[in-house]
Amino acid sequence: MQQDETISAIATPAGEGGIGIIRMSGEHAVDIADKIFRNFKGKAIGQFPPRKALYGHVINEKQVIVDEAICIVMYAPNSYTCEDVVEIQCHGGSVVMREILDLTLRLGARLAQPGEFTKRAFLNGRIDLSQAQAVMDVINAKTKASLAVAMEHLSGDFSDKIKKIRHEILSMIAHLEASIDFPEDDIEALDMDDIRERIKLISAKIKLIADSAETGIILREGLKTAIIGKPNAGKSSIMNLLLGQERAIVTDVPGTTRDSIEEYVNLGGIPLRLIDTAGIRETDDVVEKIGVEKAYLYANRAELVLAVFDTAEELTDEDNEIISLLEKCTGNIIILLNKIDLEGEFRNDIVNKFKNYQNKKIRGIISISAKNGDGKEKLVNLVSDIVYGGKISKYESNVICDARQGEILRQATALLNESLNTIEMGMSEDFIVIDLRSAWEKLGEITGETLDDGIVDQIFSNFCIGK
Repeated sequence: MQQDETISAIATPAGEGGIGIIRMSGEHAVDIADKIFRNFKGKAIGQFPPRKALYGHVINEKQVIVDEAICIVMYAPNSYTCEDVVEIQCHGGSVVMREILDLTLRLGARLAQPGEFTKRAFLNGRIDLSQAQAVMDVINAKTKASLAVAMEHLSGDFSDKIKKIRHEILSMIAHLEASIDFPEDDIEALDMDDIRERIKLISAKIKLIADSAETGIILREGLKTAIIGKPNAGKSSIMNLLLGQERAIVTDVPGTTRDSIEEYVNLGGIPLRLIDTAGIRETDDVVEKIGVEKAYLYANRAELVLAVFDTAEELTDEDNEIISLLEKCTGNIIILLNKIDLEGEFRNDIVNKFKNYQNKKIRGIISISAKNGDGKEKLVNLVSDIVYGGKISKYESNVICDARQGEILRQATALLNESLNTIEMGMSEDFIVIDLRSAWEKLGEITGETLDDGIVDQIFSNFCIGK
């Protein structure tokens, strides 16, 4: 399914670097490259074997040298897009890359749309939609765990699971339709009890995958985590401990953090979108007051709240205010009892307070030292248990990468349940087939086998240009 237009784009990130790549794909990619690239052997590009790195100069229409470069040609169908693809590797300056890109555009190429190279790979049958989406997940992976999941999808393992489930549904549809269309033939009658059990088994397989949706989204986008506490409880020190660097300012002066600081942190393979909020207290400082209001907002929206308390001090009104705030939080909560490294009596009243505290969202109480790292490993294990729920390995290909896939699986399960209801009501095979075929088509939206062009365009619009 070769596209009509030749597309071109800068395939490396914006800014300056040692190497920049301009990528072209389409019927005229090689012809355009032949007009702007002169290898040092003086031969046309077509005279060299594919995938051979050719060293030479990029020249403009006036035969003026633009840059030294390497040119690599990949002919259809043995390329990323299954079309003729040319990559020109030049110096990574923004001016020189833009000049070479403009040359390709002046000679007939069109600027590629976001994700259009991968979209062509999908449309030309090289990869399915799940694999195409995994391309950006590989690029954007923030931890080894999220990279492993993305690579499982890119390799096609996840797609294979979906295709096998669709094949199981299709085999039931085929048998049912055969018994409907050819009643005079000696086709073995279907046992409805057997059909019912097969549908239940398929639903269970889909549910197992769908249950991983929340985990997959966290690995892909990061777990929204807010650190809250009163001033000087050690919130910023906790953030620095998790980051492994001095990112937030730490002093003995209460109210140092007056705004929210956001960073990604890799915690045991799980990406956290970590937000260090301003200390929660009554204040007349206008700037700090805004920071406190933001702290309330982030705590209410966070998927995970790390509530930090100072074990070296008795509970204060500010601590009780934070405890009241925890009642309104919608995400999971971990209580961090900080400063256990300090000499003196450990405040057991804080521990007892939370042991008797009836808040089901509190997943654990951990004694920790932001100064020497004691308790960090317990925190890592608890967060891992919250994310994976003890049900799924972080390297399993069952993990769903985005909310769209999860919603499709939930809808497919609902349609299979409809088919079970149809059987229970004693309706004919025709109606059972309708429900099963709807579920089969719905699952095809994951791999792109049953998907309209508008949704395809929307998915690829989120890609970066050049990929």
